[in-house]
Amino acid sequence: MKALRLIWAALREIFDEAAYDRFLRSHQLANSAESYAHFQRDRRASQERRPRCC
Repeated sequence: MKALRLIWAALREIFDEAAYDRFLRSHQLANSAESYAHFQRDRRASQERRPRCC
């Protein structure tokens, strides 16, 4: 069971589900299309600010 939970948690991180859950909690939002769009905009903006290596 522990291995299954670990795999499930890793998959949620890989596919940004865990990040989206954290975003909803930190902004006190409900799960909706608008909040997911806000999450995507924030994520895209943070990735654009990050310097690229090589």
